Amino acid sequence: MTSQTDTSAATDAAIAYLREHDAEHLAQLDEFLRIESVSADPARNDDVRRAAHWIVDELTSLGIEKATIHETSGHPIVTAEWVHAGGDAPTVLVYCHYDVQPADPLDEWIRPPFDPRHEDERVYARGAGDDKGQLFMHLKAVEAWMKTADGLPLNLRFFFEGDEEVGSEPVEQFITDHADLLRADVCVVSDGDTFDDDGTPAIGYGLRGIGYWEVKVQGPRQDVHSGQYGGGIDNPANVLVRMLASLVDGDGRFTVPGFYDKVRDLTDEEHAAYAALPFDEASWADETGVPAAMEGERDHPLLERLSARPTFDINGIWGGYSGEGSKTIIPAWAAAKISTRLVPDQDFREIEQSVKAHLESIAPPTVRVEVKTIHGGAPVVTPLDHPGVAPAVRALEAGFGKAPLFQRSGGSIPVVAALDAHLGLKTLMVGFANPTGNFHAPNEWMSMRNLRDGTVSLVHLWAELGAMRASDLSTD
Repeated sequence: MTSQTDTSAATDAAIAYLREHDAEHLAQLDEFLRIESVSADPARNDDVRRAAHWIVDELTSLGIEKATIHETSGHPIVTAEWVHAGGDAPTVLVYCHYDVQPADPLDEWIRPPFDPRHEDERVYARGAGDDKGQLFMHLKAVEAWMKTADGLPLNLRFFFEGDEEVGSEPVEQFITDHADLLRADVCVVSDGDTFDDDGTPAIGYGLRGIGYWEVKVQGPRQDVHSGQYGGGIDNPANVLVRMLASLVDGDGRFTVPGFYDKVRDLTDEEHAAYAALPFDEASWADETGVPAAMEGERDHPLLERLSARPTFDINGIWGGYSGEGSKTIIPAWAAAKISTRLVPDQDFREIEQSVKAHLESIAPPTVRVEVKTIHGGAPVVTPLDHPGVAPAVRALEAGFGKAPLFQRSGGSIPVVAALDAHLGLKTLMVGFANPTGNFHAPNEWMSMRNLRDGTVSLVHLWAELGAMRASDLSTD
């Protein structure tokens, strides 16, 4: 692309192509969504691999080169590249994940989770928003350029993983071992959401980290009669509940010693930025179906607590009898899965150890406690003055017809911190899922509007970044 006129004409042609092939693309998306790529379920390992092969086949059909499936300690990683825009052109690494959350509880889905339905200008299916729908949008934006301009206005590399929903454990080792496949001037991640469901786009500039554990409290060698042994054997379920309850104080703060020691406080500018965002707490409560927001940390308003403060949650708890009627037992064991969301500058590895040590220290001598670390990831923040931010703003405004807002995400994407730590690669977080789209819950959905406007935005983003030189994106 040698001039602004040429670039504009090429962009228009690519967008026209997307409109002309909209029905075909939606049918292809349904095909992709039907693959049950649940990374947490060993019974679905073949399906996860099938999703990886589907992506490789699609990339290859578009003329993207070196589309490769890499074996890892977990599920496959897919890489590919198209690097024919020239040495002066920017190179962008595109990251998404193709694995999805388990669909449970199945009885709350209107239709089976891997049987996509189109209704009320929405696509309903597991993975529609998180993250297969967004990965698919990247493929279609590339297709639009390749079919109409016979090439891309910049160099692109692709990095798609199948373990994000189970902690991205293979990612750091892969980045270390295959840095040559991932080197770029900036990374673009689409694994987040727009600011609202009314077509207001967003640029994410921060992610929380995560720590995740399983706690098991073991009592007698088997379930015993509560009439015979009650008052003598410490009930593992009672012990577990007491231990978990002690982890949060009256102000909603996690009680593990040292947990807040390294938390980076928000600056005055960040407090002001949060205060300026349009946020209606009553509407938020109505959308989630809760009577009211929890009290939480008193010094931080709800919007800050949702994305810029650490948290603690019990993600699941089980043990004992839960069938029909009654069964008067003291269960042999009880267990829970728990997690924390972390913020800069908390070290998830230190947190993993301190939480494990604390739980072991507060367990009474009447039971045995096992604490197993499941996974963790680091928090990360991208400076808002990064040279890739302004082009992203222009691209999103062109695609959605509205200027984007800036937000920190409450979620975690371990690869973002890993790319920064190992390659010094900063990330533009440009997400297109709907904030109320039920990702991680039954009846996940994504609006047709976000699918279409988001894909158009990506077409514009490649044009905007392609108009720059690689040196323009340097942050040195």
